[in-house]
Amino acid sequence: MRQVLSLSFAEKTTKEVKSLAKRRGFASLSSYIKYLVELDKDLISETDLLDSIKEARREYREGKSIKAKSIAELL
Repeated sequence: MRQVLSLSFAEKTTKEVKSLAKRRGFASLSSYIKYLVELDKDLISETDLLDSIKEARREYREGKSIKAKSIAELL
């Protein structure tokens, strides 16, 4: 079942969003918003990113990191 979602933007923002949707080739503003929501699902949260950085720093201090001359050495 579909529901209608009403968004309120300043006139300038509305023009920008419509322009972006058109430039990106979306058939409708609705399909562009759906696309943005799906993109957002794949983003890492700030908390997860900071946790990952802290873990990497800890591993580096403990000598668990690998010093590679190239990316190929890591693979």
